[in-house]
Amino acid sequence: MQLDKLLQSQGFGTRKQCQILIHRGHVSINNDVVHDHKFRCNTPNFQFSVHGEKFSYREKVYIALNKPQGYECSHRTQHHHSVFELLPDHLIERNVQSIGRLDQDTTGLLLLTDDGQYLHQLTHPKKHVLKYYQIHTTEALSTDVIKQLQNGVELRNEQGLFQALNFEKIGERHYRFAISQGVYHQVKRMIVAVGNHVDALHRDQIAELKLEQLSIQSGEWCYLSESEYQSATVRAISENNT
Repeated sequence: MQLDKLLQSQGFGTRKQCQILIHRGHVSINNDVVHDHKFRCNTPNFQFSVHGEKFSYREKVYIALNKPQGYECSHRTQHHHSVFELLPDHLIERNVQSIGRLDQDTTGLLLLTDDGQYLHQLTHPKKHVLKYYQIHTTEALSTDVIKQLQNGVELRNEQGLFQALNFEKIGERHYRFAISQGVYHQVKRMIVAVGNHVDALHRDQIAELKLEQLSIQSGEWCYLSESEYQSATVRAISENNT
């Protein structure tokens, strides 16, 4: 692949803009400045620098973000910041999209990608990928209410039952469970359905991918390795509690 085409594919601007970057000496390979925009690149494991910052060629990008409170999963927001403000320009140029959404007041693990097939794989309702949340409730949940959530509750204008899977009690008014459907405001609506409210909500795991393993603080992001982003696609064996 030509160097200008490669830079364009990596989000560094139009092909003309990438040619200008090269001609002005802002691109280097193996610490050597390259001025020829037709320089041939062998893309597997290819590394390069732009303005002194090192990059690796990535055909597709798979990103984990530790979403802070007060950010929306949208490019066009009205009342809050956008999660895309937390990403560098070259990723925005690649048109990365969030895989599902977290409410502005929900924190935790958010995945983003420019791979449409991967996005579909994680968001299709029939995929049943488990998403784990830590929930702080206004009132403590009784044993009967917990059983009700585990067995499944009805949500207004939705079909079927919505279960709290792999339920754990962490502390007083602090719980953790997984969901497999992912309808609008599902966890909050499930808690409302049993006569309570969510005070704080944090997603810490998607399938087998755990936020704590990624070592990213609130507001930080990282690229995912192949094994990491594939671990987020593991489907639930069943929707029964274990």
